[in-house]
Amino acid sequence: MATKEMAKMLDELMGRNRDARPGDKIENLTWEDPSVCRYHLTDVCPHDLFTNTKADLGGCPRLHDEIVKEEFSRVKEHKLTGPIYNEYIRFCEKLFSDLNNKIKRSKARLVLTQMEQVASQGISKKQQEEIEEKIIILTDKVNGLVDQAEKAGIEGDVEKATGLLKLVDTLREERNQLKVQIGMTPVGQGPGQPFTGPTSGKFEVCEVCGAILITDDKTARRDDHLMGKQHAGYVRLKGSLDRVSAEQIKRREERERERLAEDVKDEDDSSEENGEVKKDAKKDREKGEISPKDDKSAERKRDKKSKDSKDRKSSDRKRSRSRERKRSRSKDRRRRSKSRDRRRSRSKDRRRDRSRDRGSDRRHR
Repeated sequence: MATKEMAKMLDELMGRNRDARPGDKIENLTWEDPSVCRYHLTDVCPHDLFTNTKADLGGCPRLHDEIVKEEFSRVKEHKLTGPIYNEYIRFCEKLFSDLNNKIKRSKARLVLTQMEQVASQGISKKQQEEIEEKIIILTDKVNGLVDQAEKAGIEGDVEKATGLLKLVDTLREERNQLKVQIGMTPVGQGPGQPFTGPTSGKFEVCEVCGAILITDDKTARRDDHLMGKQHAGYVRLKGSLDRVSAEQIKRREERERERLAEDVKDEDDSSEENGEVKKDAKKDREKGEISPKDDKSAERKRDKKSKDSKDRKSSDRKRSRSRERKRSRSKDRRRRSKSRDRRRSRSKDRRRDRSRDRGSDRRHR
């Protein structure tokens, strides 16, 4: 595995034909080559986004070439590029489907763990909600008192600042006790005390990458998670999937509009032909060259002609299919007839040989 990874790195740095000799014939790599990564051609390969994370997909077994990617981006025929884009969309949708299932399982596990902790401490759900509300109120009070203490210190009122800080310590201790009751803070981890108990904090699941986070964690650690490779990889992959899907929908709508425009054009052409025929018939009637019977027959012919023009395309397709079938059947018949002729000729030769052998035996007798 490590050898393949090193060889891939060397191919990206020095080229796929790095071991070729001066006189060897070198084949140029194209985007249609099966050894080229189709996900990299579309936008970004998911194998490169989650390296050394819990969502690691392993190394990509195919080649990533920027020159080939630029060549692919210049291709305008959707019949050639459409299957590649669709394959990329299916793969990304499968990854996000697995991620959503993982998030659901993690949430269910956290809810079950929290219920077990509350049941072990003998606290009902209503009591837990009341304690959580008290914790929120105490947190707001602590933040307000800290701001007041800072202002007092800036103004030079040391006694007021000291009193406010003592009140802040008291409220923090009360808040920590409430957290211990519902299992949000480790036991014995009060203000100024070392950690001595097991962790049982309140957790949540990240909706983007499925990682488990601490609810009241420090801002720096939360920012580290948001900037992490797994979280950033899923954000980038989601943006790429949305963009490619929107482009595919736009291409389908354009093809549908072109098809409708062609159908309308065909109908207009047929109507113009019918209009010209009617104008000619009207002129002939005015001149008195066409009788009413001939006029009716001409109208029937026009209707028949318009109907034939509408059904011409479908009939041509059916004829081409029937011709191909007839050709294949005729080929099969020729092959069968040839095989029959060969069998007959072989059987005749055998009969002649047998008759000759019998005649020679009779002469000897």
